[in-house]
Amino acid sequence: MAKKKEIKNTQDILRVLCKSVNHVLNKTTNSNITYSPTIQKISRTCLKPDLSCFVLFEGSFSGLIIINLTADAAIEIYKKYMANMGMPDNHGVLLHTSDDVGNTLGELMNQIVGDFQGELEYLAKLSIKQTQPKMLALNKEVLLSVSANIDRPQSRRVVFSTEDRNTFYLEMSMEKTDFLRLDSEAFNDGFDDDDSNSKSDNHKKIMDDLNI
Repeated sequence: MAKKKEIKNTQDILRVLCKSVNHVLNKTTNSNITYSPTIQKISRTCLKPDLSCFVLFEGSFSGLIIINLTADAAIEIYKKYMANMGMPDNHGVLLHTSDDVGNTLGELMNQIVGDFQGELEYLAKLSIKQTQPKMLALNKEVLLSVSANIDRPQSRRVVFSTEDRNTFYLEMSMEKTDFLRLDSEAFNDGFDDDDSNSKSDNHKKIMDDLNI
């Protein structure tokens, strides 16, 4: 069995999230969506044109997830999702501002965060709860901050590319957290049954030698 990847910091959390985005979108659109191997440190998270979706989460740690899509990326993902579901392409001229597009991408965001939650639980026993994803069609940038008291927030951005080379961006802001392994084996030192029995036998022997 492959060893679980240890989660240590913000970058590891973001890596799990990137894989969830990749896994859900590849599966639901039956296409090849990739992301950059580099992570960009940013000073703040923003909702950007043309279509933006965000989710707040809290629990083991708190933060914000944003996906900013260009109109072309949003339409491509929507159409490939519908085609993969067996729906005919009879939409004609489709705009990214369409309710169908927004609702579908909002549902995909919900699946992404659900996959992310499951992976965190599996890899590190970390638990988070999410708000309902909010999808907005925008024509200008909107600054968005986490509505919580977060100690030393860290923000990151990763670039994704669709199969047709359209671009969208994943942004995450979360409190600075270092995850240190609390090795359960360390607690077994001196406390396993065999060792406890050995200590008990040694104690009895000493008592016998002292005629107590």
